[in-house]
Amino acid sequence: MPTSETGPALPDGVTGPAGVGAGAAARPAARVPIDRKRQPSGDDARERAMRAAVTVIAEKGTAALRMSDIAARAGMSTGHILYHFGKKDRLLLEVLAWSQADLWARFQQAADRAASPAEKLDLFVRFYLPSHQGDERYALWTQVLAQQHDEAGRKILTELLDGWDERLDAILREGRELGHFADVELPEFTIRAVAMLSGLSEDVMFGRSRWQHTSPHAFALSALERELRPAGQG
Repeated sequence: MPTSETGPALPDGVTGPAGVGAGAAARPAARVPIDRKRQPSGDDARERAMRAAVTVIAEKGTAALRMSDIAARAGMSTGHILYHFGKKDRLLLEVLAWSQADLWARFQQAADRAASPAEKLDLFVRFYLPSHQGDERYALWTQVLAQQHDEAGRKILTELLDGWDERLDAILREGRELGHFADVELPEFTIRAVAMLSGLSEDVMFGRSRWQHTSPHAFALSALERELRPAGQG
């Protein structure tokens, strides 16, 4: 269930999902003054509101969340936020879907430049895991999953979760076809891999001391590579 507004540390100068440095997440984002004569409109307004919502949800949680908090952070009026999102349940799902689409677009850009399936696997792990304790995007995932959802909401969440499985499956198939990866049972391997990454992510978000001096990314990648190493390539 990936990841923060800042996103993971990415190679080759790629910025995180919000296009800002990882250190920025440790500081509360400044509230933008409202200029009611120059309210943003269209896609610009939605993106500003989405980014503000990710930050506010991570700080306050969903129970204490108010539309006015998002409006103040985005420098918009509460009426403007309500116009775009309506009720809070709809907002949470829309923000999560937007967050994932944004993250996946950045992942794809990086994966398109990767030279091998092994590099794509490395990127997958980096994008999946939280970049730090308090990672905003991962916090958004946990907050939204903890809510009760109707059938339509559960369908959206299922599609978002399946999206990670599908991306990993594609990387594994490419690596297997090229002879870079062992001929593993893909559905089973994908389930185990994503379950491991989810468990590591919870550890990072909780702040387990075991990861203070050990990289969860390196740990996860090493575990996956051991299983994917073709026979005879000890």
